[in-house]
Amino acid sequence: MTFSKAKFFKLDGQNLTIDILYEISNAKAGEIKVELTKASQQKVLKARAFVDDIVEKAEPVYGINTGFGALSSKYIEKEDLSKLQYNLIRSHCTGVGAPFPRLTTRAIMLLRANCLASGYSGVSPECIDLLFDFINYDIAPIVPEKGSVGASGDLAPLSHVALALIGEGDVVYKGEIVKSDFAIKQIGKKPVNLKAKDGLALINGTAVMAALGSLALYEANHIIKIADIATAMTLEAVRGTQRAYDPDISFLKPQPGQIKVSNNLTKLLSTHSGIANSHTDCGKVQDPYSLRCVPQVHGAIRQTIDHANDVLSIEINSVTDNPLIFVDKNKVVSGGNFHGEAVAMCMDYLTIGLSEVASISERRVEKMMNPTFSDLPAFLIKESGLNSGLMIAHVTMAALASENKYLSHPASIDSIPTSTDKEDHVSMGVTSGRKLHEVIRNVKYCLAIEFLCNSQAFDLLRPLKSNTALEEVYNLIRKDVPPITEDRVFSHDIESITNLISNFKILSTVENHMGSLE
Repeated sequence: MTFSKAKFFKLDGQNLTIDILYEISNAKAGEIKVELTKASQQKVLKARAFVDDIVEKAEPVYGINTGFGALSSKYIEKEDLSKLQYNLIRSHCTGVGAPFPRLTTRAIMLLRANCLASGYSGVSPECIDLLFDFINYDIAPIVPEKGSVGASGDLAPLSHVALALIGEGDVVYKGEIVKSDFAIKQIGKKPVNLKAKDGLALINGTAVMAALGSLALYEANHIIKIADIATAMTLEAVRGTQRAYDPDISFLKPQPGQIKVSNNLTKLLSTHSGIANSHTDCGKVQDPYSLRCVPQVHGAIRQTIDHANDVLSIEINSVTDNPLIFVDKNKVVSGGNFHGEAVAMCMDYLTIGLSEVASISERRVEKMMNPTFSDLPAFLIKESGLNSGLMIAHVTMAALASENKYLSHPASIDSIPTSTDKEDHVSMGVTSGRKLHEVIRNVKYCLAIEFLCNSQAFDLLRPLKSNTALEEVYNLIRKDVPPITEDRVFSHDIESITNLISNFKILSTVENHMGSLE
């Protein structure tokens, strides 16, 4: 494989962004190439030489020539240091459950490599190089998603990554599950030969929870804008009033998120709409909260996203090892940067925020279903009774919104001591992240059902039409989802629209027409 057409990324441990992380993680083989900067290479080499010097001096230093965790008082002889690292990796491969998706696994490897690139870990350069090779050649280790308590690093899942680097794990390569040594040989490389501290450096850190949080954050930044689009279409569908979105209202309560949503809804609804013009004199003063208070609710959700961005932008460029090598200060220090409390708490907060996207969306759908409010046919079907229409689509949405409520219980407030009480307070960060991603899946389905409903409402309001941008969204949906004239299997329609949310086509359709939303 050549990288002649690849986009190059040079990392130094401090220059990664959420957008770059997603771009690299989502790329296919040959599309990108990631490597260290020269300055970073030199830092890594100096830290490695520092570790090698400690090995030669035979002075006990945690993580280099001692046991780990509760076994840290055990001194390990020089001739056993390599075996110590292999034993560490093998014994810590205790993950269970379904494997993480490819996107997540690639983000995990990238974050681990970026952490090591800072030059405070003392890891052998070959470890970072092979992590980048796995990313560049699209080799994805099989990493079970359960087994981390999110404190002394994401030890179990990261050990499964490290197991692949030493040629003993399973990986997905060219669409097949194969042994990692086979995949490594296919790209012309060799498995890593672990030296003192290498194994510990590969598995001790917050890469898994930070990957989960960062990927969720990237999606959330798009989903919340798509939720604004869904709101605008639903307001048109029920012929609601735009008065509550007047920016002058939000300037009197200047929460940053609220102002952004007011601006978005004003922009989405400001151009000519035949539907809106048809009821300018209807006398409607105000709508229910699920329509009227969208700036306040979607705005608050945006602020959970802003908080997650603050925390994760720092975390993905942080050194989360233990112990840390300070070459210039001639010291090795044990600390707690591997503890994931900040990441866990921000993901729990983000989960609560995104859960509210589904909650208020479900209420808007109920308004479309209810002919007393919407003046549309019951359940958005003309021959109701003979046809049930979208009655049970709403029930599915209610089930998902309700499920999100218990998933919003924060995992970060739990702790369970491990390792003979040495690791006596943990963050449960990976659990927070896994819950967050389940909520995101539910939210996308809920928004898909809202779009299924409001696009059907557009059909029922014909010949009236909305403005050009919202009609473009309608047309996009109609490419895969025909109008509903009688009952059919609606799960296929929901999946089709969910794909348009997941690949951000609904958002890009609007932004290509009227510019970026906030």
